Order: sequence, then structure tokens, then C-alpha cells
Amino acid sequence: MTSRERILAAINHKEPDRVPIDLGATPSSGISAIAYSNLLKYQDRTELPVWIYDVVQQLAQPDMTILDQFGVDVLDIGRTFNDQPSDWRPITMANGDTAFYPKWFRPTQMPDGSYQTYDSDGKRMLSRMPVGATFFDQTYFPYVDGYPDSYDNLDAEMGRIMWARDAHSPWDHAVDPDFWQKLRENTLKLRASNDKALLVVCGCNLFEWGTFLRRMDNFLMDLMCDPYNVEKLLDQLMVRHLSTLEKVCNAVGDIVDIIRFGDDLGMTSGPFMDVEVYRKLFKPRHKILCDYVKTHSKMHTFIHSCGSISLLMPDMIDAGFEIFNPVQTNAWNMAPDFLKREFGKDCTFWGGGIETVGTLNIGTPQQVRDQVFERLEIFSKGGGFVFNTVHNILPDVPPENIVAMFEAVRDFNNS
Repeated sequence: MTSRERILAAINHKEPDRVPIDLGATPSSGISAIAYSNLLKYQDRTELPVWIYDVVQQLAQPDMTILDQFGVDVLDIGRTFNDQPSDWRPITMANGDTAFYPKWFRPTQMPDGSYQTYDSDGKRMLSRMPVGATFFDQTYFPYVDGYPDSYDNLDAEMGRIMWARDAHSPWDHAVDPDFWQKLRENTLKLRASNDKALLVVCGCNLFEWGTFLRRMDNFLMDLMCDPYNVEKLLDQLMVRHLSTLEKVCNAVGDIVDIIRFGDDLGMTSGPFMDVEVYRKLFKPRHKILCDYVKTHSKMHTFIHSCGSISLLMPDMIDAGFEIFNPVQTNAWNMAPDFLKREFGKDCTFWGGGIETVGTLNIGTPQQVRDQVFERLEIFSKGGGFVFNTVHNILPDVPPENIVAMFEAVRDFNNS
């Protein structure tokens, strides 16, 4: 099987010739720039640059040679942008190693050593990375004091949120006049140059945009106390999301295999909301998004949602989501055997292959190997599984454990 055939077989619940693998195809299945730099040093590959393509989360874009070494089967089409050394500028990471930011990203270093980003007029601080930290935190919430009377300024306010303002590729080029044409041309070239599956990250968050605009505490209360204004905001978001989906489907819907949505709906202790709230406010809109993709493209629908979401999964599957990530198996009611037994015939698990916190970061290589084999035995039966960690590989993960993890997958596939 080719890599693309392997991924599609898994999504269609057919056992492929080996378990397919992801590393870096999404900003929730990738690797911290510090962990990646340590990996390159460990493997004596320091000639490769550490390109931080997701500046908010400080994630590296793995080189194709690294992806091939680990048998990765899927690519983010965003990697076709910012593909020249001249697109990047050098910086020093928290651990002292050299890496590169996209040349457009220029946060302000403060006297205490922290970094901050500001609005174009310099009047609003939008995000901050404290000294020694490894990601940026949002600091500006435009609707923190209440919902606006008019949403005429919503696009401008969304553009001030760090997830949009400092977006990863390809979306950092979305304002370019030839962006959609370039996206298609780049994707066609990527398809012609390799046999891997292709994925586009599209966002279309609903719950999360509410928290970005209102702040988490306020929006959680709004779900119960002010559903009228929540729905008004969600409807405004849907107008924008469907407009984006139309452009994505027109540009690459016949080339790309998977479209990745995002909406973190869970905590470690359970969902952020009751099932009834999800059914009323979010499920109908998620269904509209999924139906649009399935009507206007060949792409499979992928949802990134952290935390304990098993109570919501029946409705999310019914809404049209086919693939779930990161499969946070250390959360309540998210045990691997339970998930596979309850939902394995109805969806694909993209992640859950090893605990990023607790095993991959502090375990021995043998403990890493043992957990990978245990998870593969559970998740891989009958297809419906793409190997990936539980969310991104964090800065404290030793490089020898990363190598041990991928070697374990290889050995399982060859057994």
C-alpha cells in the first residue's frame, strides 16, 4: 500500500498493511520546537533547520527526511508555504538553541525577557510568552465585558485574536491576493511529488471562538445563562466558517484527503457542557459544517477536541465527524479499550498511541515501547486508527524516547 492508501483504508475501517503514522500533519499531532531541536542533536542532524511554523504553540515543522525516517504517512499542505530559508529569521529558544520564526512574526521582547505581541496600532497587548515559557498565552478578549450590539466589527476583532493574527501556514498567507490559486497549485505539486495522504487544517471552531472572544469563564456561564447571545454569536461565526469552507472546497477539495476542524469540548474530568447543551447549541452547526464538506468535496472530516468527550461522541459522530484527535486517554471515561469497544466501528482514532505526559516524557525507552505495543494491540484491530501521541510532543520529552516510540511502531508493524 502507498501511504495515502494506508490512511484511507484506516479511515474506512479496513486493516491496512501496517498501522499508519502521523507526526506534524496538524498543530495537535506535532512536536515542540525544543523537542525537535533535541531530536536533531541526538541524531546528529543539526544541519536541518528548526522552523517554528506554529508560533503560538511553538511547534516545529519536521523535515521530510525525518518524516520518512519514522514512516509518516500524511502531510499538512500548509508546509508548501514558507518553504525557502529567506522566509524565516533566526531566534533563540528558551533552551538556548537556535530556531527560526516566519519573518513576519516579530514579538516585542520586554525588559524582563518575556515576549509580547501588540495590535497594529500598538495600543493592545494581544499575547504574551513569559520568561522560560514555550508557548504564547492570549491576553486580549474583545467581548470580555459583554456582547456587542452589532457584529459589524467581528472580523476585525477576530483578527486580533492570536490564533488568527499569528496563524500557522498556510493561513499566514490568507491575505495574499493569489492565496487560493497558490494553495491549489502548491497542493497539486505536493500530491504529484509523493504518495502520502494530504490534510488541510481549517479550524471552524465554535465553542473555542466563544472562549477566545468572551474569555473562558464568561462563555461557560453564557452557555447556561445567556443562550440567546451565544446563538447570535455562533450564527455570525457560521457565516464566516461556511464562507471559508466554500473557498477551501473549491481550491483543494478534490485533492486533499482530510480536513481538520477544531473545538476543544472536554476537560480531564468530563465535557465542558452537558450533552443537552451540546445538542442544542453546537451539534446542529457542526452537522452543517460536516454536511457542507461531504457535499462539496472528497475530504474526510477530522475533529480535534481535547479532554474527556466520550459522552459527546455519539452526537459528534452523528453530526458527521469521522476522525477524532488527540484521543486524550488519561481523561475521565477515555480508556483505550472502552473507546475502541464503544466507538471503534463508527469513527477513526487519530492519536492515543502513547501518553505524552507521564510515559513519553518521564518513562524509560522500554516503558515507552511497552505502552506503544499495548495501545497498538487495542486500537489497530479492524482499522480505524492512525498512530500519534496524545497531543503534541512536549519540550521535556527526551529524544531517545521519541526514537523508541517510532521504533516500537515499526516493530509492531513488522511482527
